[in-house]
Amino acid sequence: MRDKNITAKNEWIRDLTARLNSLCPDALNETGIASLQSLNAIIGSKHDKFFNLRDDVFLSPDDFVARWLSELDRLSNDGHISSITISNHMKRSKKFTEYLRTFLKRSFLIHFHEWSRVRPKIQDAEIWIGQRNANYGLLVKPRFANGQWENDKSEIRAAPFNYWTIGHVLKTGLVVPSKDNEVFKFKTVEDYFLFFESVIVRASGSQYEIEVADCYKKFVLAEKNQNDIPLLIPELRYDGLAIKHKYRLDFTIINPYTQQKVGFELSPWSTHGYLAKTKEMTQAEINEAAKNNFEQEMRKHRDYFKKFNITVLIYTDTNLKDCRKLFEEDIKPRLSLEKPRPAFPFDVARKYGI
Repeated sequence: MRDKNITAKNEWIRDLTARLNSLCPDALNETGIASLQSLNAIIGSKHDKFFNLRDDVFLSPDDFVARWLSELDRLSNDGHISSITISNHMKRSKKFTEYLRTFLKRSFLIHFHEWSRVRPKIQDAEIWIGQRNANYGLLVKPRFANGQWENDKSEIRAAPFNYWTIGHVLKTGLVVPSKDNEVFKFKTVEDYFLFFESVIVRASGSQYEIEVADCYKKFVLAEKNQNDIPLLIPELRYDGLAIKHKYRLDFTIINPYTQQKVGFELSPWSTHGYLAKTKEMTQAEINEAAKNNFEQEMRKHRDYFKKFNITVLIYTDTNLKDCRKLFEEDIKPRLSLEKPRPAFPFDVARKYGI
């Protein structure tokens, strides 16, 4: 079934193109610009000069036009010759002004998928997971260059999947550091979960991580739109590719539509607080060791927030008695996301002339 919103967008693009064709002769005549190609280049070449098109988000055609003209005005006032030239054309020619506004609206519609979505910033577009010597990378647009995996930065915004979802990992796979021919590809969701449970989660040695991972697998396999479900990212490495890493975070979820991040740290007393050989220690030494353990744990969560903007939820023994309840109440709601309505409703906008 065709998306009526996309159909409306394509029809609108055709209408705007027809309007540009009718305006072009007068716009050229009134400005003295040599050709249609030159006219389009004068306007279109400013998009990536006025904006950071890898990160800036535009919500509607009018939003894009208003911000474009605001930048034009700012740069004209600062003495930029090419911007002053466009401003002068607009003052002299109504047809050029209408052509420019129509061209800008069409640009937004053509690039709507890339320009209207919240995208991970370049530094956030790759994550590394797993244990030492068994770590793997999830990138948005992976390519191998200069002996290491990296993102094709120009393609991050155009990714055809929702970021950090099941569909993402099925499309890109997981890369192995420094190995240009080693990518773990998954043909099915079941293939991914075999790797997720057996290779990543099992290696953690945590019975609680294993239980939560099983809940996640059962949840995903029972859903219809599996590709749009956020990944429950296991063992997120703080220092990325560093051989001796500083921390790992048990699980992380990144909202594919807002890029907001939340971490889940399973912290039983036996591994995060227990002090051994206390009989050989004075009470002051026990207190100091306990304080150091607590400060180390809190430092980890602060560091994840500062570096990745991840808010970490901490679960102790009381919570871990029932990992299924923990999953149902705290994790599942962050996986059961409603796909947001289109950032701009083309069908409604065309109907009412917005």
